[in-house]
Amino acid sequence: MAFLIGDKAPIFSGIDQNGNKISLKDFKGKKVILFFYPKDDTSGCTVEACNLRDNRSALMKKGFVVIGVSADDEKSHKKFSDKFNLPFSLIADTNKKIIEKYGVWGEKSMYGRKYMGIIRKTFVIDEKGEIEKIFDKVDTKNHTQQILESY
Repeated sequence: MAFLIGDKAPIFSGIDQNGNKISLKDFKGKKVILFFYPKDDTSGCTVEACNLRDNRSALMKKGFVVIGVSADDEKSHKKFSDKFNLPFSLIADTNKKIIEKYGVWGEKSMYGRKYMGIIRKTFVIDEKGEIEKIFDKVDTKNHTQQILESY
């Protein structure tokens, strides 16, 4: 499913790396940066997560809350979060319910081999729960800047 700006963001809930239940409903009245990434502790995903971590105060000043989602389990998320001191929730979506709701599970290609996986994408959800921005081409090294420049 392809989403458009202004669409209602799909409601979700899941468990993060610390065993906390995280739900989109918990963030009503706040702007949410919901970033989907392929795998914990891989080069591009680490660069993206650390960029969001390093610029967290700038994002918080603008009222943003950051939530990451991948299909890795809680234990993997905990290890990733602890290793890189990530100050935001990483939801373990092992059954891919949230990933599929947001349409980020799809065909990928690496070295000519096609396979199914998580397509790196970020959604910014506004205070009313509507999709405000969609980043299909995430610049992992400058993702915070990419988000802030769009406002």
